[in-house]
Amino acid sequence: MFSEPRVVTVVRRLGDSPRLRGSHTNETCPDLFELSDGNFAVIGTEATADLDPHLPPDAARADYERIVVIDRDTLIRAKKDIPDE
Repeated sequence: MFSEPRVVTVVRRLGDSPRLRGSHTNETCPDLFELSDGNFAVIGTEATADLDPHLPPDAARADYERIVVIDRDTLIRAKKDIPDE
């Protein structure tokens, strides 16, 4: 009767790898990924405490959600891989 939960996996990276963006130590590696369920995952610097008080009035964050920051270069390089729909 019960179906097994679907396992979500990383389908592909969006943009260039951290190494191509200049991270040769693998210590700082912001990254963007497309997931098998159509969602996206972000690796970034946790900044919830710093940014939460500055969100616009019409923005909300659930207790289980976090605000992460990625550098501009990471997002710009990923733009070519982000689907239009």
